[in-house]
Amino acid sequence: MSPNPEALADQLHSAAIGLLRQLRREDDAIGITSPRLSALSVVVFGGPLTLGQLAKAEQVKPPTMTRIVTGLEEDGFVKRRDDATDGRLTQIHATPKGRRIMAAGRARRVSALSAAVQALDRQGRRELASGIRVIQALNSAMRQANTETHR
Repeated sequence: MSPNPEALADQLHSAAIGLLRQLRREDDAIGITSPRLSALSVVVFGGPLTLGQLAKAEQVKPPTMTRIVTGLEEDGFVKRRDDATDGRLTQIHATPKGRRIMAAGRARRVSALSAAVQALDRQGRRELASGIRVIQALNSAMRQANTETHR
């Protein structure tokens, strides 16, 4: 009998949240608030975005995102530039300093995860690799479902 999908989803959710909380401790060393770090991550890894696009990606209202971007800009992590095709819009671009801070943060998180993965035995690592493939497939399926839902 296959495991209950609802129970598996609940366990996966709890495990993912717990892992993210542990990794967030690594982010504390960077000295940027979680909302700013999250928005910066979207800009660094997603490319230049308008304020509206960034607010939508972060699931916050535009005034909230304006405050977040203003803080990131004051810290030198992002710059606003006029949109080349529509002068009414402003694009948010990561600065070299913003890209460096994200790279350093990612390196800290990967290092922490690597230490934990090294503690697993060979079988545990094989199972983890298999689980990662399943999670990647779930992520793709959820992205596809969200795309179809929002058409």
